[in-house]
Amino acid sequence: MNRPIHPETEISRVHLTVADLERSLDFYRDTLGFRMLRRESRTAELTADGTTPLVILEEVAEARPKPPGTTGLYHYAILLPERTDLARCLRYLADIGIRMGASDHHFSEALYLPDPDGNGIEIYADRPRELWRRDGELPAVSDPLDVKGLLSLAGDQTWEGFPQKTRIGHVHLHVADLHQAEEFYCEGLDLEPTIRWNGTLFVSAGGYHHYIGLNTWAGQGAPPPPPNSVGLRVFSLKVQSPEEVERIAQRLRQIGAPVETRGAAVLTTDPFENQIRIHP
Repeated sequence: MNRPIHPETEISRVHLTVADLERSLDFYRDTLGFRMLRRESRTAELTADGTTPLVILEEVAEARPKPPGTTGLYHYAILLPERTDLARCLRYLADIGIRMGASDHHFSEALYLPDPDGNGIEIYADRPRELWRRDGELPAVSDPLDVKGLLSLAGDQTWEGFPQKTRIGHVHLHVADLHQAEEFYCEGLDLEPTIRWNGTLFVSAGGYHHYIGLNTWAGQGAPPPPPNSVGLRVFSLKVQSPEEVERIAQRLRQIGAPVETRGAAVLTTDPFENQIRIHP
């Protein structure tokens, strides 16, 4: 019998295609507050704690905007350690004139904004886990955020960039078919479905609300974007051991998914051309 992936699995990083690296660094480093970890001519690794890369930016010559009605990145989500961090981030972004959306999902509170290439970003904080469920189920809600209430927590401390314990909380993808998506992510990666709602499927491990969101909002049967589009190149799924990597690789092979070994990691591609790196 297939067993679920280890409960402490997490999304470790996202690797994005951008059209102009300097423009992206102005936004990610100088505006949002990531720190530079490593820089080469066309790539930059960004961190919150000074050692762990969370966002990798790669400039591609003649990169084009991602066409609407295609699969790929809907948004990736940056998880802050505390609700007070989100309050300070909200106040800072509002003060400098950044336009954003905001939602209360019951299990989390979230801000939404695009980067200069239109890549969607969510910045969020989780509520305590014991408050997540209603009648034993994770709710599928997107209510207005209590902005005034959240800002009341900001205090006198200013936003000084992402706190050290910031991490990538989840990724949310456009896919062409939820049945195919469930086979790949649940049968192949051994993740567990947590929420089904309005053309979406959330999957996760260890009772977390979601590590990967999947939706068909770009259209049932939507095609992948052209290869030179900005967007998500690959996201990384961190598991607990090399043995777990190999176990998942075997599951992926059983469902016919491509698997390529890259050192201690494996690289796979979902049915919609989203790439996933699985590593210990």
